[in-house]
Amino acid sequence: MTNASLTDAQLARSIALEAGALLQAIRARGDASGKALGDIGDREANTLIVARLREARPDDFILSEEALDDQARCAASRVWIVDPLDGTREYAEGIDDWAVHIGLAIDGRPRIGSVAVPARGAVHTTDDVHLPLPAAANPPRMVVSRSRAPEIAKTVALAMGTPMIAMGSAGAKAMAVVDGRAEIYLHDGGQYEWDNCAPAAVALASGLHASRIDGSPLVYNCADPLLPDLLICRPELAETVLAAIARAR
Repeated sequence: MTNASLTDAQLARSIALEAGALLQAIRARGDASGKALGDIGDREANTLIVARLREARPDDFILSEEALDDQARCAASRVWIVDPLDGTREYAEGIDDWAVHIGLAIDGRPRIGSVAVPARGAVHTTDDVHLPLPAAANPPRMVVSRSRAPEIAKTVALAMGTPMIAMGSAGAKAMAVVDGRAEIYLHDGGQYEWDNCAPAAVALASGLHASRIDGSPLVYNCADPLLPDLLICRPELAETVLAAIARAR
């Protein structure tokens, strides 16, 4: 089966796995470290991803963190939004919670996605068989950035009595909610469309709530790809979390 004959979700998964394997191999070579390792991984994974997408979906547009932005995409219905290496710091430091994001926005919505966390041997895709969500922990757990937990997340966690779990990449944090290892992922500041398109698509397909922190829908393929805030959580917690956010702002 050629890549062109795969469904969009199958294609996203295939590319995420291949890029993840490449990144694992680059790190295993041991010929670079620190920022240089991250730069090499970003560049080589991006080259692979773009090549695979152009081969399989030549009429689609691509928005990547590591490539020049063709603004003609803004008039397109289908735009692949990718982050070849989400969590460059974790990757360079030998930590395992970095990810590969392959997302597809259709008419501005996150419809298709695959998030691979290669060092953990994990991949989640929008066409996975989604089992019923496990019982939520009480109190619910919130995943936050290891390096810079947003102040609003700290405030909401304190108000809700929610323990915070520090974790690396956006993809790894979002998949912790998909996996049932956490119930809330709240981020405010510093993200772009490629940071959360694929994670949001997978979360929505899994039956989770995903929105901006004011409760408005996530919209992709905007001229300015800045998309600074995100809430992914269990659907039964969405109203409570959004109310806590509103009180904290």
